[in-house]
Amino acid sequence: MTLTKRDLVIRISEESGLVQQQVLDIVQKTLDYIAEALAKGDKVELRNFGVFENKVRKARIGRNPNAPETDDPIPERSVVKFKPGKEMRAEVLKLPPPPKTAAAQPVPNLNTPTPPN
Repeated sequence: MTLTKRDLVIRISEESGLVQQQVLDIVQKTLDYIAEALAKGDKVELRNFGVFENKVRKARIGRNPNAPETDDPIPERSVVKFKPGKEMRAEVLKLPPPPKTAAAQPVPNLNTPTPPN
């Protein structure tokens, strides 16, 4: 299940008694301020939730799997990283691991000879 902004607005509205439009305005303004701070290069720290901060990914060489003979330079760039707070991390660790799917199973290497019986 995915929790959307709309889900948050409805839930907060029901619990607080505020009109949904007021809650939406508050939630949107909060997200705008977080995005604005990150765009300026500031760190956003929300106690008991987590920390958003900008990190610079180093330049590197990428390869196109369809044309592996050519190297494609990937430039340095900024990305937003999130580090969960202690309480959130503890709650997430309580979740059971997801069941393994067929796609997650290792593929046997068919190029290696099998030992004779």
